[in-house]
Amino acid sequence: MKKLFAILGAVAISATVFAQKAEEKTDDEGYKFDTIKMLPITSVKNQNNAGTCWCYSTMAFLEAELLRMGKGEYDFSEMYIVSNTYRDRAMAAIRTHGDVSFSQGGAFNDVIYGMKTFGMVPEEVMRPGAAYGDTLSNHTELSALTDAMVAAIAKGKLNKLQRNKDHELLCLKAIQAVHDVYLGTCPTEFTYKGVKYTPKSFYESTGLNADDYVSITSFTHHPFYEKFVLEIQDNWRWGLSYNVPIDELMEICDYAIDNGYTIAWGSDVSEPGFRYSRKGFAVLPATEAPKNGVGSDQAKWSGMKAGEIADEAAKHPTPQRWVSQEERQEAFDAWETTDDHGMLIFGKAKDQMGNEYYMVKNSWGIYNGEFGGNFFCSKAFVRYKTMNIVVHKDAIPAAIKAKLGIQDNAQAQPAKKGKRK
Repeated sequence: MKKLFAILGAVAISATVFAQKAEEKTDDEGYKFDTIKMLPITSVKNQNNAGTCWCYSTMAFLEAELLRMGKGEYDFSEMYIVSNTYRDRAMAAIRTHGDVSFSQGGAFNDVIYGMKTFGMVPEEVMRPGAAYGDTLSNHTELSALTDAMVAAIAKGKLNKLQRNKDHELLCLKAIQAVHDVYLGTCPTEFTYKGVKYTPKSFYESTGLNADDYVSITSFTHHPFYEKFVLEIQDNWRWGLSYNVPIDELMEICDYAIDNGYTIAWGSDVSEPGFRYSRKGFAVLPATEAPKNGVGSDQAKWSGMKAGEIADEAAKHPTPQRWVSQEERQEAFDAWETTDDHGMLIFGKAKDQMGNEYYMVKNSWGIYNGEFGGNFFCSKAFVRYKTMNIVVHKDAIPAAIKAKLGIQDNAQAQPAKKGKRK
């Protein structure tokens, strides 16, 4: 995900308070939200000056998964996965002579791959900002150094990569040393709640299974019901996503929430309607007057210009724009829908006009008052601007799962062979 930085400090707030405050709003205050379904989540975190939304959102998703599984509340270290991911991405850039980009960004798949490959550690073992006496990340200076190092090797006129007597790549050791200085050294073992773990054994102790999670998207430049590599720069591991029609992607989102599963949500956030998230909502206002609004609550919007409707959307609910599959594709092909930001969807709601919303947890700290860093995002916006989602495979309706060829855990296990007599 691209770099999107928080500008306010992080203060934890529960999702329950978020919902209660939202429901207390009156019509005079512009937007009033009625919660339909809300799932338990952990507290809002703050990625601060670091392009690590991909890690914060996926960790929020995994922490919510453990709440769903009845495993209790966890707070995972983002910096442990970030450090391992940055190292791998640096080497991918070097080995491809810079054709793979090196940046602070990443994808949901980096965390899913990372927990299976590197394991996980609790937040208390490797905290953000600890190396420079802070409680929040600031990767500006780190990137200034590592970007230059990676570019010097990847684009340099070198005949070969140098190794030490143990056959280790010196460039990798140098890049990792800088990350260790700024992010902290990744632990090989640690004690948590009186138990000694390695990162791998800690991951295994949680009950999470990386193979249970799948990425889903919706674009027409690849066949539906097949997997493809989503062509975005931060998908540098070339993770695969299942491709479904947009109506079915929305069906998956609703089915997941209705059945107790949260959703890791990757989206473009450059639409003007997203800026209102700082007020607690993000919307996609219709730019044309409704054709069937006579005698309804929508009647007052008829005759308005697009700009006037957009201005009203900052203050009150308005009719939402429900895009087609073709409009989604056109926006992607025109680079208007880009890979911007990762968040967590954890509930559903409606406004007083009947527009439907998803409840979203962000990673910018407490930046919108009573909403506590969460916000309501209209389904119309999600339909248009979603890049991809990650869900547990059991959060997919059976009919869609069958089209995708996704097996349940029991079906995926090979049959046990009987003993010979």
